[in-house]
Amino acid sequence: MSKVFNAVELPHYASTRDTRDRLDLLTEGVPVNARQLRADRIVYHPGDTAAAHYHSDSNHVFWVLSGTGILHTDSASVRLAAGTSALVGPGEVHWFENDSDDNFSFVEFWAPPPTETIWTVDGDKCTWAPAS
Repeated sequence: MSKVFNAVELPHYASTRDTRDRLDLLTEGVPVNARQLRADRIVYHPGDTAAAHYHSDSNHVFWVLSGTGILHTDSASVRLAAGTSALVGPGEVHWFENDSDDNFSFVEFWAPPPTETIWTVDGDKCTWAPAS
């Protein structure tokens, strides 16, 4: 049986570090019994940038929905735009930056879901709180 979720039914979070916005699409908080995949929709507002981090046990795929932003990794920085995707492998340090005047949004998928996030700069990390 199919199920339609309205955005207001999904877990919605705000970054404690900047103005980023996260909507859980496929997590333990969304009752679809998925165990090998997780997915979120993330919006970076102008000027937002994530803290550098990695996941030692998970592939991370990003599908850009709108706007443009920069994906930084250990080895390169690349501009992503709507309709493009990128893969970050296990252990690869990465972070995003929105250096534009428009929102930059993407869906991120983890396979398998990460067991932890490792922050690479002491004192610089992101946590998520329920959006008000």
